Order: sequence, then structure tokens, then C-alpha cells
Amino acid sequence: MSPAKQLRRLIASGRTIAAIGATDALSAKLIESHGFDCVYIGSYATAASRFALPDTGALALPELAEQARTIVNAVKLPVIADAEGGFHDAANIWRTVQAFEQAGVAAIHIEDHAYGKHAAVEQKLRPAHEAAARIRAAVEARRDPDFLIVARSDAFWVAKDLEDTIARLVLYVQAGADMVFPTFVGPAELAEVRRRVERPAMVLPMSDARDASIVLHYAFSALVQFEALGRALEDFRGERKEPGGAQAFEDFLGYRDFAARTRRYGG
Repeated sequence: MSPAKQLRRLIASGRTIAAIGATDALSAKLIESHGFDCVYIGSYATAASRFALPDTGALALPELAEQARTIVNAVKLPVIADAEGGFHDAANIWRTVQAFEQAGVAAIHIEDHAYGKHAAVEQKLRPAHEAAARIRAAVEARRDPDFLIVARSDAFWVAKDLEDTIARLVLYVQAGADMVFPTFVGPAELAEVRRRVERPAMVLPMSDARDASIVLHYAFSALVQFEALGRALEDFRGERKEPGGAQAFEDFLGYRDFAARTRRYGG
């Protein structure tokens, strides 16, 4: 079964699925080993882990698609990827869809946020009709009909305007979106979105996400790694305390499998 079909089955199950954000192939493999159903890779974690940069729209399509490919190759789980605003206008967005399909991901989300993503700067949204055209072009460009196109609207995040958010999501669904993703809504807003928009919803973590099909914990691995490595480095500076667990780590990575192949085939 293809990863995209796996993800569609998960969504159809009616459960609320936790999509844990990975920073790299190793974190994705750990997420899989702990029994989660899917993995997420986004611009936030990619900008931080690969370039030590903030997530301000500076990443290019090849950088995100290649990061997604390394994660797909490390796990058997469906991978959901961040396609930002699509990277191209509607007429050329087929290249974005092609890149992520070839990387092997199960779904991408495309947003209507044009600029900002930080409280200290002016936020700009794309006109709704322009964002809808990108969604329609992406849907028509996919080769695998199970590959999911998720329409993300940041209208509630930017202006706390639920009516505009819902109007935009309805327009994106009419353009063919498989799921909707209203960012930074709460449980009450999500319930209204689900009542008025006929698609399953993807959301960011909230107090009660029972109305959502997928919850994106986009910063999970990045924040854990930042905190844990910082703490370990402080311990090392103070006590020269080396980390333990090398054998378990190497077993997890597959060194024993390599040894077994060497015994079977020779070195």
C-alpha cells in the first residue's frame, strides 16, 4: 500500500492522529520506533536543523523536498511535508507537486500566507482567489490520486477573522483540496470550521483537538533536541560528562545488520 493510501486510511479511521515533527531522518526513525502513525517535516524544523535559521520563508523548494526525501527513505510511515505557499505561481506549481511526489511523501500543505510569520513584522496573506488557483493547479498536477493536497489558511492567525478563514477554506475545497488546515484556531473555531467546511481538518496543537483528523506537532523534535543538547553540553563543560548509550544507539542505526550482511556476503 502506498504511503498516501496509508494516510487516507488513517484519516478515514475517525481517530485524531498525532503527526510528530521530525528534524531529520534519525528523529523520524525514532518517531516511528515509538509507534506513531505518521511523520511531519516542515519549514520550521528544516530551517533550524539544516541551516540554524528562523522560519521566515527563506527556504527553497529543493531544500525542503530533499529533506523530505531523506525522511521518507528512513521510515515506512506516511510523511506529511510543508510546501510553504507552493514556491511557484499556479501555472508552475506542477513542479512543486512533482518534487514532493518524487520524494515519496504522502501529503503536502500549501498556505495562503504571503509574508511575515513573525509578530514583529507586518503579516500579508495572498488574495483568496490566487491561493485557490494554486490549490486547483496542485490538485490537477498530482500523478497519484491518493496524494493529498492540504489547503492551509493563516487568516485566523493573522487577523483572528474566522469568517474570512472559513470563506477561504470553502474556496480552497471548491478548488479540490483534500483537507483543510486553519492555523492557530481553538476548539470552538475548529468546531465551526468542521460544521461549515466539508473536509477533514489538520490543526496545530490545542487543548481539545477531537474534531481534527491530524494534529501537527511541528516543533516537537527541534525543541527537544535544542533543550537536550544544550543541557548535555552544559553538563560536559562542568563535569566533562560523556553521553552514554553508544551500543543502543548503534543497534538502532543498524550496525548489527551490517555485521550480519558482512558475514553473509563478505566484506
